Amino acid sequence: MNYDSDIARIRTEYERRAREVPADYYSLKRPGNLLMNTQTVRSCIRMLNRAFMFPLHGRRVADIGCGSGGWLVEFVKWGADPADLSGIDLMPERLYRARQRLPQADLHVGNAAELPWPDESFDLVSQFMVFMNVFDPELKRAIANEMLRVLKPGGVILWLDGRVDNPWNPEVRGVRAAEIRSLFPTCKVELTPAVLAPPLSRRIAGWAWPLAEALHALPFLCTHYAGLIRPMR
Repeated sequence: MNYDSDIARIRTEYERRAREVPADYYSLKRPGNLLMNTQTVRSCIRMLNRAFMFPLHGRRVADIGCGSGGWLVEFVKWGADPADLSGIDLMPERLYRARQRLPQADLHVGNAAELPWPDESFDLVSQFMVFMNVFDPELKRAIANEMLRVLKPGGVILWLDGRVDNPWNPEVRGVRAAEIRSLFPTCKVELTPAVLAPPLSRRIAGWAWPLAEALHALPFLCTHYAGLIRPMR
């Protein structure tokens, strides 16, 4: 299949963000970002615990759309050996930073619809905020199929992505539960609403963190899904 037009669109959008978004916009020194990161980490660890995949000692892990390696570094905190980590990203400049942070990891520039690893290579395959950037349904399906291809028997996919559209950025689209299940039709898909809506997090966390956490308990105020996807083999 030819996905060139959507891949070109995604590249253009990431280049725009690199030019226009302030360097510290997603910094954890900002309380709202720290709150969202904390909620994401908590949700993901809870998911992995349920699958008996936490901590990550001895696990081989691939992060799809690894960017500058932020989640790969987090996986080291969760017990993974850096030499057991792999990642792929479309943008060479982001991957350059990831290689600086994790020189032992197996990192590649490339298209996630054509992963560079053999079948059944990983215990855990993760994706954070990849699918909401992809519009082409066939490209989404190809990425999902590749994630399953490189997953070992008994392995799991860890999912974190937006479930609603971003009204300020038409270049991202939420991925609803029905679509996630359609991408992985042979899998058990567990989803939970996660991450308080970013506008609320950024507005509230700095002065009322407990209030922000209380609002996070209301599923309709959460804009993302954390998910665990397990093939039914």
